[in-house]
Amino acid sequence: VFLTERGASFGYNNLVVDMRSLAIMRQFAPVVFDATHSVQLPSAGNSNGKDGGQQSGGQPEFIPLLARAAVAAGVDGVFLEVHDNPAQAKSDGANALDLKVLPDVLDQLIAVHQALS
Repeated sequence: VFLTERGASFGYNNLVVDMRSLAIMRQFAPVVFDATHSVQLPSAGNSNGKDGGQQSGGQPEFIPLLARAAVAAGVDGVFLEVHDNPAQAKSDGANALDLKVLPDVLDQLIAVHQALS
């Protein structure tokens, strides 16, 4: 069993991660941080054209920052949705990490983890 931190609703169209929750959750079970869902902006995108509903927006530029902070806080794993062309992704493209930056992000996460070991 793993617990997953994915952000909590804070106002309209915004998810926020309270890094204190990572330490609290680890008292009960290992914790995985979902860095891509955490940057989602629910229903902040454009109409999807099908039923007048809204697609979620996102701030993927903050994925590396939040993932590094979570690793520094001691999480047991990091979840990342990755796509080779996020703009064309059928799901969650607005908050997906571009495949081109994945190697650098992983190197950063490993460096943070090793610095704390």
